[in-house]
Amino acid sequence: MKEQTSIPKDKIGRAASLTAAGARVGVNYLKYAGKKALTGNGDKEKFHQRTAAEAFGTFSKLKGSPLKLAQMLSLDRNLLPDPYVKEFSKAHYSAPPLSYPLVVKTFLSEMDKSPDKIFDEFGKKAIAGASIGQVHKAKLDGHDYAVKIQYPGVAESIHSDLSIVKPLAMRLFKLDAKAINPYINEVEERLTEETDYQLELRRSLELAEKSSQLANIQFPNFHAELSSKRILTMDWVAGEVLDEFCQRNEDSQLADLIGQSLWDFYHHQVHTLRVFHADPHPGNFKVIDDQLWVLDFGCVKALPDDFYRQYFSLMEPEILADPEKFRQSLYKIGLLLPDDSPAAVAKLTEVFHQSVDLLSRPFQHEVFDFGDQSYFRELADFGDQTRDDQELQSLNAARGNADALYLNRTYFGLYNLAGALKAKIRTSRPAIS
Repeated sequence: MKEQTSIPKDKIGRAASLTAAGARVGVNYLKYAGKKALTGNGDKEKFHQRTAAEAFGTFSKLKGSPLKLAQMLSLDRNLLPDPYVKEFSKAHYSAPPLSYPLVVKTFLSEMDKSPDKIFDEFGKKAIAGASIGQVHKAKLDGHDYAVKIQYPGVAESIHSDLSIVKPLAMRLFKLDAKAINPYINEVEERLTEETDYQLELRRSLELAEKSSQLANIQFPNFHAELSSKRILTMDWVAGEVLDEFCQRNEDSQLADLIGQSLWDFYHHQVHTLRVFHADPHPGNFKVIDDQLWVLDFGCVKALPDDFYRQYFSLMEPEILADPEKFRQSLYKIGLLLPDDSPAAVAKLTEVFHQSVDLLSRPFQHEVFDFGDQSYFRELADFGDQTRDDQELQSLNAARGNADALYLNRTYFGLYNLAGALKAKIRTSRPAIS
């Protein structure tokens, strides 16, 4: 992949790139709408493919907030049409990397030394490039390291980028400002944390220690003496990233074992620690023999106790089976609002019941087969249904709790990983306390 020699860092340059992307989306939409008006068939799939490719092209050059938002959105097939999921999933570790001189510049700024003065060997080509930074392989005293270097200007541009991305997201995904603002704020808070590699270092050590008892889960060692606010150094972990393992693996028992390890890891963090690794894309995991390695704790989310209880109580069988109890639970969590009309209450209750039933389906079985593609077809069909429902779109006021954003994405991301593994997993409904 061709390297980038620069990233637009000033607000005007970044704004111009994002505004141009928005204009291209508008032109694409006008072409689609015009063709549909003339012929009755606007070829929506082609419109989405072209728009997704152009948006990702802009986001990948800018790095930072736009690319991270694309990465996060790609985890949820329930939210985006499939062309966006396919295109935006490239943000996980296929973004164009920065050239070596820019890497050296970051080292000089952060460590007062170039990488070749710190390490015995330092690879000039990035091993992986994602939204916030890229990874290089290094060697010191015979030991191999993975060194994550943050892209220049990413931290400083988060707020201004998101303010420009917001209207583009509103146009693409038919959201109003009241609906999207809490989520933009939540994304900004998490992204700001992700750009602080010293915070990531502390969280990595803490969460690895608190998850160390889990079977078949491993974590690399992290090295504070070789890290800074914009550089993070950890042990190099050999092995296959999870999606490559899924494509190659033909051992169903091993797939089940890795899937169970993944499930137990998230189940422990969400339901015991209530602080969890909120970035379940395959590039954050590697498989070595029968061990699942967790590589990155950049995105971490803590769950307030009240929200946790309200959210997971919706999945309780006695709540799901009782229309009145379910409706009252929706009011408590803010998915139904006091001024909703009876018709709106009926419509939204039906949609939220479908959504909760789908999300909680794996918890309703002792063993759930994520290799059953009918479940994922149901998820995709539900996403298509809700996106195209004009009545529902008219009710998209600010609802729910922004704390649900990363939790929902994490579960859908977890399910997609389990589906890629085709794993049969022992699931259990959490005891809400």
